[in-house]
Amino acid sequence: MDKRGARPISQRMPDPLILTLAMDEAASARFDAERRAHFPPALNRIPAHVTLFHHLPGEEERGIVETIAALVRAQAPPDVAVTGLRFTGRGVAYILDAPAVAALRGRLAQAFAPWLTPQDRQGFRPHVTIQNKVAPETARALHARLQEAFVPFRFAATGLLLWRYLGGPWEARGRFAFAGTASA
Repeated sequence: MDKRGARPISQRMPDPLILTLAMDEAASARFDAERRAHFPPALNRIPAHVTLFHHLPGEEERGIVETIAALVRAQAPPDVAVTGLRFTGRGVAYILDAPAVAALRGRLAQAFAPWLTPQDRQGFRPHVTIQNKVAPETARALHARLQEAFVPFRFAATGLLLWRYLGGPWEARGRFAFAGTASA
């Protein structure tokens, strides 16, 4: 340890991993476009996403990959319903209803139980954030505008995506396609 209590670079743990749901091309393009339009540009370093786990241990990547691959292989592509919008106080998110995704996440949570952070132990509330870290009045105005024109829609989930968190940006680490899909 150095004087500040930090580990030397050679002893630092790998950065944590994030697991997200892969969406079909049309849904991904739509959510990304809305995120680019409404998220503060300086903070928008990642694509629109549905987070399943926010913080898995980077040093366990090999076992995490093996677990994900085994469970995804047997999973048919889940249908996801976009049912509404949520005002988050300083942003806006689309609310998702995805029982098959929630069930898969539950199986993964059991496998990852020893590693889950308090945030990842909480109930799963699937959503896609398209705006965050803005003034409440800005978020409230966007929520009202989008809510007025909102029509529920559906998309297909194509797989899972594993990322390494790099203190802001994310690095792609793995794509896991659901059974019968060409790619995640």
